[in-house]
Amino acid sequence: MSPEQLEKLARGALEDLKAEDVLSLDVRDLTTVTDYMLIATGTSGRHVRALADEVQEQARAGGVRTLGTEGMDSAEWVLIDLGDVLVHIMQREARAFYDLEKLWGASTPQGVT
Repeated sequence: MSPEQLEKLARGALEDLKAEDVLSLDVRDLTTVTDYMLIATGTSGRHVRALADEVQEQARAGGVRTLGTEGMDSAEWVLIDLGDVLVHIMQREARAFYDLEKLWGASTPQGVT
């Protein structure tokens, strides 16, 4: 699966379960670690975990192995490493505090403060 297809699959999984403020960043010119970063907001710990489970399930169904997952216990910020795509799913407070959009040079989506 191409990086673009994987990004679309992961974004679709987030949108299917109503993730808020989904932002896709093409970081190929900024890092060699990954091609795309997806950043999304979940409304609660339960929602963040459900979003993370859905991303992993759809990736698995698409033949993509998850390389690692961090943060499922607290579910304030879950990181899913799909290789060419890193998925950050955060509760609103964590997203505002860490401000990954600013770190990677993107503007903050509406509603994220």
